[in-house]
Amino acid sequence: MSLSIGIVGLPNVGKSTLFNALTKKGVPAENYPFCTIDPSVGVVAVPDFRLDKLSEMSGSEKKVPAAVEFVDIAGLVKGASEGEGLGNQFLTHIRETDAIAEMVRMFDDEDVHHVAGQVDPLHDIEVIDLELILADLQTAEKRLDRVERDAKGGDKELVAERDVLRKITPALKDGKPARSVQLDEKERLAAKALHLITMKPLLYVLNRKSGAVNVDAENGERWRELKGFLERSLAGYVFVDAGVEQELSDVHEDERADFRRELGVADDGIDSLIKSGYEILDLISFFTTGEKEARAWTIVRGSTAPQAGAAIHSDFRDKFIRAEVIHWDKLLEAGSWAKAKEKGWVRSEGKDYVVQDGDVMEFRHS
Repeated sequence: MSLSIGIVGLPNVGKSTLFNALTKKGVPAENYPFCTIDPSVGVVAVPDFRLDKLSEMSGSEKKVPAAVEFVDIAGLVKGASEGEGLGNQFLTHIRETDAIAEMVRMFDDEDVHHVAGQVDPLHDIEVIDLELILADLQTAEKRLDRVERDAKGGDKELVAERDVLRKITPALKDGKPARSVQLDEKERLAAKALHLITMKPLLYVLNRKSGAVNVDAENGERWRELKGFLERSLAGYVFVDAGVEQELSDVHEDERADFRRELGVADDGIDSLIKSGYEILDLISFFTTGEKEARAWTIVRGSTAPQAGAAIHSDFRDKFIRAEVIHWDKLLEAGSWAKAKEKGWVRSEGKDYVVQDGDVMEFRHS
């Protein structure tokens, strides 16, 4: 399963620096034959200590993490919805992604020009979000005009699409993203077919800079306004220091903690971003483990056992008999699959079983 997150933002906020740091955490191409060679796309390993522990327990020759794609998208400028800057090209690229990581500059630095002349994170967010909303409004209004006519024939799918557009279009006119509209499951399916940008899950990436004046550390009006917005909108956000993360990407893993302390950057912002990106895509991991390989498999939350099995091979879905299941921590407690079976901790689950994050599984098929 290959799902992608587009990194968007104004020029000079650190998108390319962040992308370069991310791609240093890329996965070996031989593990992911679907990988694109497009230089603006990076397939990045999802950090997961559970996989590390399972691999260690099994003495696995090979360890294959879950992965997510990040796409470096050109800087957006005011007026992009009307073709300014890269305009239509930018909007096309972001429509092709499954989620958005919106990068916002959090630091003052005279040596790094800001397109607006001054650093104001909330203003930057408002500029970007408005351009995306305006682009969606154009799409929605154009589509609604057509569907209003075509739905008169009574086609159920067209009627459903018309009704969803009648809900979404007024919100967009009010400057609200499509994701803010309350929709039921059927309406969400109809909305998905519209490929609206502001329907996509969103994560704000707040880019600090070591040694500079950072808006959150200053704790002034700019931070209070931004924090209030984030709390009101219930938006997810992570802090990164893209410059430091790019520098650390060339440092051996054993030495990174010491370098972080020296630079005053406590957390691994890249790992937080990757994990949060995985979560906003509503993805979970289940595991297979053995002497040859320990692997994390990516599935959508709520998948049944046969649907999960299809991530490995279509036979595990089409010819599914049952799945043997144990949660990762119970398997580690037992010490091996054989010992877990002896203790009666391995369960046999049927086709209706909903796979849980952290399940370790073996599949049986006809």
